[in-house]
Amino acid sequence: MAEDSDLEKTESATPRRLQKAREEGQIVRSRELSTFALLAAGFFGVWGMSGSIGEHLQGMLRSAFTFDHATVFETRRMMIGAGAASREGLYTLLPVLAFTGAAALLAPMALGGWQLSSKGLEPKFNRLNPIAGLGKIFSINGPVQLGLSLVKTLVVGCIGGSAIWNRREEILALATQPLQLALANTVHLIAVCCGMTVAGMFVVAALDVPYQLWQFHKKLRMTKEEVKREHRESEGDPHVKGRIRQQQRAIARRRMMTQVPKADVVVTNPTHFAVALQYADGEMRAPKVVAKGVNLVAARIREIAAENNVPLLEAPPLARALYHNVDLNREIPGPLYGAVAEVLAWVYQLRRFNTEGGVAPVAPTEFDVPADLDKGGVSDDEAEQEAADTLNNTNDDASGASA
Repeated sequence: MAEDSDLEKTESATPRRLQKAREEGQIVRSRELSTFALLAAGFFGVWGMSGSIGEHLQGMLRSAFTFDHATVFETRRMMIGAGAASREGLYTLLPVLAFTGAAALLAPMALGGWQLSSKGLEPKFNRLNPIAGLGKIFSINGPVQLGLSLVKTLVVGCIGGSAIWNRREEILALATQPLQLALANTVHLIAVCCGMTVAGMFVVAALDVPYQLWQFHKKLRMTKEEVKREHRESEGDPHVKGRIRQQQRAIARRRMMTQVPKADVVVTNPTHFAVALQYADGEMRAPKVVAKGVNLVAARIREIAAENNVPLLEAPPLARALYHNVDLNREIPGPLYGAVAEVLAWVYQLRRFNTEGGVAPVAPTEFDVPADLDKGGVSDDEAEQEAADTLNNTNDDASGASA
């Protein structure tokens, strides 16, 4: 059951999937919205410029039907007049055409915006498959589109028909009216019917836009496995990333171990913590931590220090404070200056004893460590992480040795 659920497209499309679909030319489109925009632009354009359009049309008709006896029998003059009338009509309607053209370009941006993609122009021969074509015809999408077309026709037809039916007496009365009044009333009735048709198309577009949005996002739905795979491709496999982090920590730890022989002293807990300190008079403002670790790493630091004759000093509070509050290759904070100074003084005395002899220095046991810097023992996360890294490093060393 779990495998079946992973194969079902129940997840919404991810931003990457939407971007990929957009690059392929797949964006939301509503033909009804474009149709409504064109009709509305044409209607309001003609309505707003009706006065200017009427004057130009009257001038065109007057010039077209005003001619003398010679003009009737001269074909050339008739063609010139027809051309002039055509140009006059084009100039008259040019603002309306520009208005509708702008609506045709801007309407698609209301949903999916403009998208110029060459992939949409690439030939796809699988579309020529007759079986696939029959599948689309008899699919659930076919009846839905047919139903929407019928609804559109009924809505627009009912609204336009009701507008004409409610004004049937005015239409019949046009035959009894004077010419000027009849023309004015005819234009008014045509405008009302066109306005009602535009209103009907608005209703159709309002129904079609949510359906197209739903259909588009449904088509781009993804399975849970696809979402996981995309996440791995975009973010990287978590197992691989974890392995890379482990390798980086191992490399950093090996680099850190090379600094232990150069340290002046290693402060221990004595078993859980180990911190190696180094100080060069005149080169450093304060001693710095060159290596630190807990549990197995601390044991390895102590081992390397013993092999290279680096002094070991048991100072549990100081070791914990240094481990928790000082990063690698960073100088110790001011509150620990006094305690570390006692340690270094003991180290210098020990060096003098080893070279000149005399009375062996007594290792300090009391240190002035602020209580807020001593954060206690090792956390479970630190111990678990170090154990995992140590195990992985051991496996890497074993595999490298066998190779």
